[in-house]
Amino acid sequence: MGIESLIIFLIIGAIAGWLAGLIVKGYGFGLLGNIVIGIVGAFVAGLILPAIGLAFGGGILAAIIHATIGAVILLFLIRLVKRV
Repeated sequence: MGIESLIIFLIIGAIAGWLAGLIVKGYGFGLLGNIVIGIVGAFVAGLILPAIGLAFGGGILAAIIHATIGAVILLFLIRLVKRV
């Protein structure tokens, strides 16, 4: 992986984490937290979305949407675990 790919990877993670924080109210993690949430969310979405038949195609916008959906799922699961 080149440095350009790594930078794009981190930017997509940051945007996805930030959007997920806006969608799931009450979650603000800062830049590093947003990157982590976005990257883990992309991994979660990569496991779940193809299993239910959802695909968004290629490109940066599709990657951001994909990672944001996964991050929202992740934050929702964190919220459920914290309640118990």
